[in-house]
This record gives sequence, structure tokens and C-alpha cells, in this order.
Amino acid sequence: MTEINPAPSPWWTPDVHADRRPFLMARNRIQAALRGFFATNEFIEVDTATLQVSPGNEAHLHAFRTEAIGHSGATTPLYLHTSPEFACKKLLTAGERRIACFAHVYRNRERGPLHHPEFTMVEWYRAGETYEVLMRDCADILALAALTVGTTKLAYRGQGCDPFVEPERLTVAEAFKRHAEIDLLASIGDGGETDRDRLAEDMRRNGFRVAADDTWADLFSRVLVERVEPCLGFGRATILCEYPVSEAALARPAPHDRRVAERFELYACGVELANAFGELTDAAEQRRRFELEMAEKQRVYGEAYPIDEDFLSALHAMPEASGIALGFDRLVMLATGASRIDQVIWAPVAETAP
Repeated sequence: MTEINPAPSPWWTPDVHADRRPFLMARNRIQAALRGFFATNEFIEVDTATLQVSPGNEAHLHAFRTEAIGHSGATTPLYLHTSPEFACKKLLTAGERRIACFAHVYRNRERGPLHHPEFTMVEWYRAGETYEVLMRDCADILALAALTVGTTKLAYRGQGCDPFVEPERLTVAEAFKRHAEIDLLASIGDGGETDRDRLAEDMRRNGFRVAADDTWADLFSRVLVERVEPCLGFGRATILCEYPVSEAALARPAPHDRRVAERFELYACGVELANAFGELTDAAEQRRRFELEMAEKQRVYGEAYPIDEDFLSALHAMPEASGIALGFDRLVMLATGASRIDQVIWAPVAETAP
């Protein structure tokens, strides 16, 4: 007779909740500490709407769709946002200078130890300040989270990271060379155009699988996921910066090299924690990038999301700014040593059938 393992107890059963409660109380303390950090640095905390006409326009982000029903019975499609970014940038256009937001955000097709369909994103924006300032913010926040829960290291799956050591700064090109022996910039033209065959040739030479229908973006992602990301943020955090412009749809080109953009991601213990931009404020260029992203989404997934025309209108008048999105639940995980994201979420979303 085959033994059937019983389903795990729901999160709301007293014994399961008792196991989770220390993580949840640590979550509350870290959130309070971050609110204090933002207040001390003269940020205004804002609260944005979850329902939006567009959930965002990145090819590989998947949204939850709903609809609004008017008095006449007519319906209008709406989406649960994947980030409060568009609304926050409209507030910068309105005149706010430093804003922070703890937002519940929603991403479909995502579930696992580090992914949950509903999670908390903390985003903050600095008008008139560079994205290098956000790098300093990240270092301060890692240390603050550790101090708040009384730990000397961030941890995930047995690996550690010292939150009190200055993060390493590594460009994407340097990371590709170090961890995959690939000259990434050799496959990017002066205007940001990409050479798929050149990158494919380098990858084959270094033992990567390359399929005939792989795009340059597919190949870039494969190297990043298989060779680069697993090596980041051990011992100390890593700030991976200067992404190719084609991989930074909302970031402005770097002034010293227009092949790359003012985008960085923060990693600790091999976990991506945050994604930051020197914000693009050219509305025409932003529209072009959104259209390319949605064409790719249509090609790969057979669907696309509308563009928020109101956002593009606001972008015309938005000041120069930098902004960042940090996965708050993941930060709590690393500070507390939790192994799964649902351990640090007060009321996890029920599992769906496979």
C-alpha cells in the first residue's frame, strides 16, 4: 500500500502560527525601523492605489486582471499592480521630492521559497539625486535590519552575508567576465543595439546551451541566472550595476557609456533584494521601450498589457530622480534566517492546484 503524506497544517492552526510568530514579530520590528529610517531622512510615506489601468510593461512580469463595472454595466479592464512605481513617479511630477511606499503588490505565475503571488514591496524615490545615493541607502538598510533583530549576519540556506561590510560594486560586464568568461559589451553596439550571434558564439565557447530561437535577451538571462547570480552576495552584499540598456526599460543610459544604463540590483546570500534606476524621463523613449517589451511579451506569452498614457503624460514633467524597489519580505527572511517567504508573511495566500 502506498503511504500518502498528509497535507501540511494551515498557517492559522495554533501550532503552526506559534512556529511562525517569531519571524512575524521580527517583521514588524524591521518595518518600524525602516519607517524610522525614512522619517529621519525626510521622506514622506505615501499610499498608492492597487488597481491600475496598466500593471507595468515588462515582458516577463505577469499580472492579475480584473474589471470595473460602471453604472451602465459597461466594463473596464483593470489590473492589480506589480509595483507602485507609476503612481510614485506621478507624485514626483506633482512636486514631492522624497517619497517612500510600503505596497502590497501582485505577480502571477510566481510561487516558491522566494516568491509569493502577493508580497510587500518597499519603494523609495529621491528627486534630484543620483542612483549612487540609493546604493548608500541599501547598505544602511541592510545594517539596520540586522541591528533591529540582533543578528550579526544575513543568512539563507546555510550561506551568510555580513550586513555591516560595505557592499561590493560590480558591473554586469565585470560579472560576465569573472563568472562566465564572456565579453558582454562586445555584443552591444554604441547605441545599445545587441548582436545575438556574437553573444551566442561566446556562450558556446564557454559551455552554454544555445538554441536556434534564443534571442539576445534569452541568452543574456541564461548567463545571468546560471553563472552570475549564484555567485553574488556571499560574505558581503553585492551591488550589480550598469545593466545593458536593453535590459533596463525604465532607466536612463549611463553618461559615460550609452551601451549600459543606470540600473543596479542588490544581492545578499545569492538572493536578489532590490532593483534600482536612475529614472528615465524621456516619455517618447519610454513609450518605445514599453512597446518593445509588450511585443516580446506577446511573442512569448501570447498576451500584452496596455500602456498607462497618464503615466507617459506625467513623465514629460517629472524631475530627474532615482528610485528603488526592495522586496521587504525577502529582507526579513535574510535577517531572521527564514527558509521560505511564507514564514514571514502574516496571512499567506492559499496554494492553488498545480
